[in-house]
Amino acid sequence: MAMADAGSGTVVAVPNLREFFHDSVQRALRNQRVAVDDHTEHYVVNVLTMFARSEELYERTPEGVRLRPLAHMLADAASAPSSQQRDETLRRLGDVSLFIAGFFAQSFARKLVDVDYHIAMGGRAYGTLAENLRYSIRGQAFAAVFMELAGKFQRLVDVLNDVAEMAYQHTDKDILRLYEIWLKTGSPRAFAILQRLGVAPVQAGARQEH
Repeated sequence: MAMADAGSGTVVAVPNLREFFHDSVQRALRNQRVAVDDHTEHYVVNVLTMFARSEELYERTPEGVRLRPLAHMLADAASAPSSQQRDETLRRLGDVSLFIAGFFAQSFARKLVDVDYHIAMGGRAYGTLAENLRYSIRGQAFAAVFMELAGKFQRLVDVLNDVAEMAYQHTDKDILRLYEIWLKTGSPRAFAILQRLGVAPVQAGARQEH
């Protein structure tokens, strides 16, 4: 199987997609110094493997194949006729938010909706799902996983950024975008990259003493 690099467009030959994501996620977790439970790591690998197939990520609509807006997913969860459908919708909302924020953060520079929106929506969806499942015999085993995903959503977005950009070369435009991401989300990964590139991030409104 071949996979296109999210930054450069280069096609990388991948003999086993799940194994590729497993190894890449473990390396990125070490790089970002993020510790998660084995079950959470396994869940993230499964999300990446699933959404690597575009038909799993996008939905068919009368207007064509599209990515369903997060706000619509949230509305669907609120109006779901059963708790099971509500939880399934919240789970997809969290999964899609994590994947998009992790793999397409750079592309948000051209969008009306920014990466911090996806982080907020995804983290909230996973957190609500975890609370729902705590009281459900059917889902108690997953409650801890979703709670960790909610609590470490920003850090896991950084991890997936690493997976997506391992061979990515940053341009001046990308540096500005990284700075925006850091300002909006406080991403430690964006901060570290900016420092490596010789940029000293300063919060808006901060005063420098002369």
